[in-house]
Amino acid sequence: MKKLLLLGDEAFAQGALDSGISGAFGYPGTPSTEIVEYVQSNQEAIERDVKRAWSANEKTSMEEALGMSFAGKRAIVTMKHVGLNVAADPFMNSAMVGANGGLIVAVADDPSMHSSQNEQDSRVYGKFAMVPIMEPANQQEAYEMPFKAFEISEKYEIPVLFRITTRLAHSRSGVTRRKKLPEKKGSMPEYMYQFMLLPAIARKKYKKLLELQKDLEKESENSPFNKYTDGEDKSLGIITCGLGYNYLMENFKDLKKTHPVLKIGQYPLPRKQVEKITSECEEILVIEEGMPVVEEMLKGYLEKKPKIKGRLDGTLPRDGELNPSLVRKALGLASPQGYEMPELVAKRPPALCVGCPHRDSFQALNEAMEKYGKGHVFSDIGCYTLGFQPPFNAINSCVDMGASVSMAVGAATAGFFPSIAVIGDSTFGHSGMTGLLDAVDKKANVVIMILDNDTTAMTGMQDSVVTGRIESICEGIGVKKDHIRVINPLSRHHDENVKVIKEEIAYDGVSVIIPRRPCIQVYAKRKRDKEI
Repeated sequence: MKKLLLLGDEAFAQGALDSGISGAFGYPGTPSTEIVEYVQSNQEAIERDVKRAWSANEKTSMEEALGMSFAGKRAIVTMKHVGLNVAADPFMNSAMVGANGGLIVAVADDPSMHSSQNEQDSRVYGKFAMVPIMEPANQQEAYEMPFKAFEISEKYEIPVLFRITTRLAHSRSGVTRRKKLPEKKGSMPEYMYQFMLLPAIARKKYKKLLELQKDLEKESENSPFNKYTDGEDKSLGIITCGLGYNYLMENFKDLKKTHPVLKIGQYPLPRKQVEKITSECEEILVIEEGMPVVEEMLKGYLEKKPKIKGRLDGTLPRDGELNPSLVRKALGLASPQGYEMPELVAKRPPALCVGCPHRDSFQALNEAMEKYGKGHVFSDIGCYTLGFQPPFNAINSCVDMGASVSMAVGAATAGFFPSIAVIGDSTFGHSGMTGLLDAVDKKANVVIMILDNDTTAMTGMQDSVVTGRIESICEGIGVKKDHIRVINPLSRHHDENVKVIKEEIAYDGVSVIIPRRPCIQVYAKRKRDKEI
C-alpha cells in the first residue's frame, strides 16, 4: 500500500478514515487540531462525504459522535486534554451506554504545557471510566490503532480512548497504509434501552461494565501493541508507555547488558505480562509520558512488590515532557558531551500580531478603566490572553473556557465594581453563552466584551459557530438591545470606543460590547485568495 509522510495526528486521522468512519467531530485545541483538519481536507473524505465540521465545544462534539454511534456508524471525536474536562459528562456515561457503531475518543495531551493550562493525563479519565485505552509509540501505531480500536469498540459495545501526546502528535514519520474498510451501513441498537441511563437500567449496565473488565484485560494481554522482550540482566525491568518506548530505544544500545522491557500501548494493563516482569526483576523503572499512572497502579495491585522507580520517587521528573536525556539519566548512563548553547538571543515571549484588532480593543479598555485601577478585567483562553503581557497588562485572569463571563458575574454579585469580562467570539460560542444567561438571570452589573475577529485564531483560523449572529444570540439570551454595542477596533475610532466602554461601565446591568474586526491573518489570507 501507499506510504505517506504524516504527523502523528494525521496518521491517526488516516487510520480512522481507512477504518471506515462516517464522521469526525471535535473542537480545535492544540495539539489535537490537525486530526479533524486532516479529515476536512482529505480528498477521499470529501468524496465519501464524511461528516467533518467543527462543533461548538467538546461536550457537543462528544454527544454528536455518540449519536452517530447510536445510528450504527463509526465515528471519532477529538479534543485536547483539557477539552476532555468539558466532555467529561457524556464521556463517563458513554462507558455505560457503550457504542453501537464503533466510537473512538481521541485526546491529545500536552505535557510541559506548551499551549495549555495544565498537564493532566487523559489515561486517568480512561481508567476512571473503565474503557480501553490505546497509546501509540510512533506514527505507524497511531495509524494502525483505529482498526483495532473499532474492532474492540464494536465487539464489546464500548468506546475506546486514544491518547497521544504533543511530540508524537506534531512530528512526522513514514506510515504504510493497509487495505481500507468500507463504511458501515448503519443500524439501530439491538437492545433499544442501550442508551438509556434511568437508574434501574444504569445499575445493570454498571455491573456489566465491571464484568467486562476481565475481557478487556485479555484483549490487552493479546494485543499487538503490548510487547514483552526478555533480557539477561534482571536487576532492572523497564516498563514503557507510548512515546516513552522511543526514548528508551534511543539509549538502549548504550547499556552494557540488556534488561527485560514491557512495552505498553493498550490498556487496561496486561496483568500477566506485568506480573512476569515484576516477579523476575529486582527493580522496575516506569517510563511514561504525563502523570505516574502506571507507576501508581503497580504499587496498588502487585502481590510481589519490587522497588518501583519513576516519576513518583524522583528518578524521572514529576512534571514536564520526557526526553532521551532524562531517560538516559534514569538508566544510570552518563550524559553525552556537548556544547553549551550561547545566549545569543534574548527570550521573546509570544505577542499579539502587528495589526491585531485586540491591540486596539485593549488600548481602549485600558483608557476607559484608568480611574478604577488594575484588577477588574477577567479574561479567557485565546489570542487575547496575550493582553496580559506588556505593553497592555490589561487582563487579570485565565482559568478555563468561558470562565471570564462567569467569574465577572460572581465578582459582581460580591459587590465588585466594575466587573469586566473579555472573551473571544469562538470561546463565547464554546462556553460563554451559559455564563451570559446567568448574568441576565442574576441582573448582574457586568460588561462583557466579545472580541469578534471572525475566526478561531489561536488554533489555526477555524470557523466560529457564532459568526454573524452574536448580537441576535445576546438579545435572545435577554441582554437589552440598547446595551449590545458594536465598535470598530481601529486607532481612528479610539476616542469613540473609549466613550462607549465608559457608558456601559456606568450602566447598572448587563452590557455586551462587541469589538469587531477580522483577524489580521484572516484578512491577509482573504486578500491573497482574492488576488489568486
